[in-house]
Amino acid sequence: MDLADTLAEVGPRLKRVRTERGVTLTELARVTGISKSTLSRLESGLRKPSLELLLPIAQAHQVPLDELVGAPEVGDPRVRIAPRRVKQRDGSYITILPLTKQPGGLQAYKMILPGERCEPKMVTHEGYEWLYVLSGQLRMLLADKDVVLKTGEAAEFDTRLPHWFGSADRRPVEILSLFGRQGEKMHIRARPKQ
Repeated sequence: MDLADTLAEVGPRLKRVRTERGVTLTELARVTGISKSTLSRLESGLRKPSLELLLPIAQAHQVPLDELVGAPEVGDPRVRIAPRRVKQRDGSYITILPLTKQPGGLQAYKMILPGERCEPKMVTHEGYEWLYVLSGQLRMLLADKDVVLKTGEAAEFDTRLPHWFGSADRRPVEILSLFGRQGEKMHIRARPKQ
């Protein structure tokens, strides 16, 4: 709904709230200090609503301003994550919790890698990935490099390079992954610019 539609609905809403409470225009004018003719023009849509007019009306009816203007309800801010167990090419399973819902673009995941030892199988695909180790030790093979990342360490790489990652010490590893199929690089600022 655009702004014009929202404003057009304010007048009928004002009239409905007033009539549901059994209040006349004369009574509302007396309580709010707004003239009866201004209130009538607001309700009929001949006058645009303003904060200066709506606040006293909301106060007189003892309703939130949001109710008078038809503001959308604020939804539940909690993210409800449905974990998925995914079988890897090497036969092991990892638990993935997607943190983004929109398709395409940058994707965020929390991954829990098992501690079981398996034979690394390097893969390549389009994109760019940034990893942050939340807990445990992550072994990462990247092209000819073999590195271990500890809790609090991060890595970023082009996923067109052969790569694999898993537990470095047979204990589960939790990581955050930001992945962009189009090859977007993540930019991290360690400290504010001076």
